[in-house]
Amino acid sequence: MTEPSQDEQVIPEPEEQETPASPAQGSGEPGEVEEDELAVAQRAVGELTNDLQRLQAEFVNYKRRVERDRDLIRENATYAALAPITEVLDTIDRAREHGDLDAGFQTVADQLERVVAGLGLTKFGAPGEAFDPTIHEALSHIGEDPDVEVTTCKVVAKAGYRIGSRVVRAAQVLVVDPPSGPTA
Repeated sequence: MTEPSQDEQVIPEPEEQETPASPAQGSGEPGEVEEDELAVAQRAVGELTNDLQRLQAEFVNYKRRVERDRDLIRENATYAALAPITEVLDTIDRAREHGDLDAGFQTVADQLERVVAGLGLTKFGAPGEAFDPTIHEALSHIGEDPDVEVTTCKVVAKAGYRIGSRVVRAAQVLVVDPPSGPTA
C-alpha cells in the first residue's frame, strides 16, 4: 500500500467502523432505545414527585408545629401575666362583700374584670357545686348535710380561675359530706 497524500482522506474498512452496542441500546433497535430512555425518565419523574410530596408533607407538618408552639407560648404568657392578678380580683371581691364600692373604684374594678375576661380568665367556684378535686381545693370538711347527695362545696373562701381548660388557681372551699348513716 502506498501512503495517502495530504489531500486524500483515509476511509477505514467496514469492520473497523462497527462499535459494540452499548447496554442501554439493547439489541440496537431504535425503538427499544427510545423505550428504555422513556422508562428511565418516567422513573426519575416518579422519584422526583415522591421527593416533592415528602418535602411538602414535611413543610405542612413544620407549619402545624410552629403554629401549635405559638399558641402554647401565647397561652403560657397569658397565664403568667394573669396568675398574679387573681389576688387583686380576690381583694375586689372581699371589698364588695363589705358593701358597695366607691364610684371611682367600682369603675376601675369593672374595667379590670372586663379586661381579664377578654383575655380568657374565667371565675369558677360557687356554693352548692359538687366538689371536684381537679378544680377545688378543700380547706376543711365542715360536717354532713342531709340536703346533699355528694361531697359539695358549702363555702367558697377564694374563687378559682381558669384560662380555657387550664386551671390558674383552684377554688378554695369548705365542703360538706352527705349523711353517712341511714336517715330517719
